[in-house]
Amino acid sequence: MKNMRLEHDWFPEPVPDNVQLGERNWLYSSFAFRHYYSRQPTGVQTGSDTGLYNGTFFNLGPRGQVAIGRFCTLVGAMICCNSRVVIGDYVFIAHEVVLADSFAATPFDRPSELAPPGPGNADEPPPTSIVIGDNVWVGARAILLSGARIGQGAVVGAASVIDFEVPPYTLVAGNPARVVRRIDSKD
Repeated sequence: MKNMRLEHDWFPEPVPDNVQLGERNWLYSSFAFRHYYSRQPTGVQTGSDTGLYNGTFFNLGPRGQVAIGRFCTLVGAMICCNSRVVIGDYVFIAHEVVLADSFAATPFDRPSELAPPGPGNADEPPPTSIVIGDNVWVGARAILLSGARIGQGAVVGAASVIDFEVPPYTLVAGNPARVVRRIDSKD
């Protein structure tokens, strides 16, 4: 939707045109896209009934792309990437969680408006660097780096650092993180 503005927003800029928010979504402010430079046809897409709350930021480079499922909650998460991040359904991401495709999650430089997109920027999908499965809980201040694949039903402990595949229905914690125990999938 071109020039979409949020009724409740204090920030004077519209939501970027290549952002698609699902039905009954909550976005605290278009300020979430202050350092957003995605040139993908769809840079951010959310499923229905998802909340993007205060302090959530999408610091995406020209190839950055984020897909968020249904019934998700992101509370002050920072997504800093120039690749693809996929978040499943029923995911809770707590305060100050960082998802980054490099060890230094810094905002990207504003690309020159006159420079054409670099190789592969718009013609091919970016590589997927982080995947979070359905029904996952990510604790406060966790850091998910490129290579993180969080299996369905997993729990990531607060302040954990993940750059590997986390098996489904496990609890991981620590820096570097390790599997602490299995979770009964019936729970």
